[in-house]
Amino acid sequence: MPDYKVTIFIAAILLSIGLLAGRLFGLQIIGRGDAQEVSRGNALRTLRLLPARGAIYDRHGVLMVHNEPSYAITLTPRYFVEDKTALLARHLGVEDSVVEAKLAEAREWTPYRPSISFTDVPFERYSRIQEDLFRLPGVDDEISQKRRYLSDARASHALGYISEITREELDIQEQPRFYTQGDLLGRTGVERSYETYLRGIPGSALRVVNVHGLEVKPYLDGKGDEAPVSGYDIHLAMDAGVQALAESLFVNKRGAAVALDVATGGVLVLHSAPDFDLGLFTGGINQPAWRAIVDHSDKLLYNRVSMNQMPPGSTWKPLMALMSLDAGLIAPTGPNSTVFCGGYHPLGGGHIFRCLGVHGSQDVVQALENSCNTFFFEMARRMDLGTFRRYANSFGFGQRAPSDIREQTTGLIPDSAYFNDRYATWGMGTLMNLGVGQGDMGVTPLQLVRYIAAVANGGWLHEPRLVSFLANPATGDTIHFAPEPVRIPVDTAYFSLVRQGLKRVMETGTGRAMQIPGIASGGKTGTAQAPMGMTDHSVFVMFAPYEEPRIAVAVQCENTGSSGMCAAPIASLLAERYLKGAVPESPSKSLRLGRAMMASSQALLTE
Repeated sequence: MPDYKVTIFIAAILLSIGLLAGRLFGLQIIGRGDAQEVSRGNALRTLRLLPARGAIYDRHGVLMVHNEPSYAITLTPRYFVEDKTALLARHLGVEDSVVEAKLAEAREWTPYRPSISFTDVPFERYSRIQEDLFRLPGVDDEISQKRRYLSDARASHALGYISEITREELDIQEQPRFYTQGDLLGRTGVERSYETYLRGIPGSALRVVNVHGLEVKPYLDGKGDEAPVSGYDIHLAMDAGVQALAESLFVNKRGAAVALDVATGGVLVLHSAPDFDLGLFTGGINQPAWRAIVDHSDKLLYNRVSMNQMPPGSTWKPLMALMSLDAGLIAPTGPNSTVFCGGYHPLGGGHIFRCLGVHGSQDVVQALENSCNTFFFEMARRMDLGTFRRYANSFGFGQRAPSDIREQTTGLIPDSAYFNDRYATWGMGTLMNLGVGQGDMGVTPLQLVRYIAAVANGGWLHEPRLVSFLANPATGDTIHFAPEPVRIPVDTAYFSLVRQGLKRVMETGTGRAMQIPGIASGGKTGTAQAPMGMTDHSVFVMFAPYEEPRIAVAVQCENTGSSGMCAAPIASLLAERYLKGAVPESPSKSLRLGRAMMASSQALLTE
């Protein structure tokens, strides 16, 4: 054989060997993971066993949120036969293109493992697919869970909603064993704040599968399977009955109601109006329903309890009294304990800083009883801005509260830098406006109720907490939450004096029509100024009973006028419902309900 032919022959052999070696390298080294996945898939399949998500109860053990079965269909692209698309689509009641799109999504996740592609499948359709699984390679079923809401109280912003985890969230998660494609994740409320407790720990099971991906039997009779661990149940501080009443009283209104346990800071009521139906999120919310919530003009997802900041109006006056007494600007008794009210503060010449009446000589208790603007204008005139801000901060204003309520705004307690930035010139008149809770300041209902609870209990500032304790139904373990309150650095004698003034408000002052029959209380009405051309906002704070306070309430109604027409009757009815277990029929109840309903009509007219 000529030399050139030998050379060509040897080159051909070497080329063939090189191609074979390259192919072997590709299979054994580069494609090893894929090949192993396919090989393992032909023999074993690891099933992920979902734990039961924790249930949610109110303070009395009333079940508010539980789980119910949700049926899902999974797709494994490696085994799916495309000519079965029409059959699967017919069983699911969708177009062929929908199945094709879901298959493409599953392929992006992984071709070799099942991806949850169709959730909340009706049981009838799920059953038909189960019967036909032998004709649908690459298709499988899974029983998961969805939330079921059982209470009359919706408590949308307190409970929160869950939705499917995103690809981005899966890519950054630190503990991949807890989540995979199709899993649900808490987004708002306690569902979000306590996600790590609620979710539980997934289990696993190995199944022998055939070449078509169909399960044959448990591997080793299930000896290597790991059972899931259920999540913790949540026990709220909330009273579901009082919460439901709050929701019913806010029909056709915008605003918020929040109530605290005076002794612990537990959140008894948290209602932001208008709210939304959590049931829409069970099984996955559709796009039109989601857009209707997100695009609603009243911002349904916005938690007005902890984010809606507006001037506090006259509900600020008890705090001004405490500041002034503690700072020595007014004496509790004696010759330096009064301010004369002639119907206005003289600094404004009788035209600007006007009072609601001509009250004469007023001490702290009388000024609160009569809601005397002149008295509190004078207290602000005597006080420097730094002192004002320091005391406000000590009561929790101008900052986030330590709490399991995540969605919060700090509100606004101005300092000189704020005024310098906002105004070319500012002076004493700007500060005096703050004395009656108006002007450049903003507080949330959550901050108001925390402050009035501290007034009620003599100066202890509690963390407002939605959750009292967690309990694991499987192990019996419990986790209690009882953070220590902070002592406000104000003399307790001054709290007692201010409380007397707030009792007078409810007995003979602006809150007398809102008194709970048979139960003494303390409270303060307020009207927060709205932008020009709009009806003012209604604000009210109260605590009851007076001697041994158990509940503090703050209510904020948007654009409903004076507090007596909306916020005050709502707060009074909520406190009575909590303390008595019901609101008995009485002339007082009729009056309060009547005023609340009138405010509903007024709110509608201002929209």
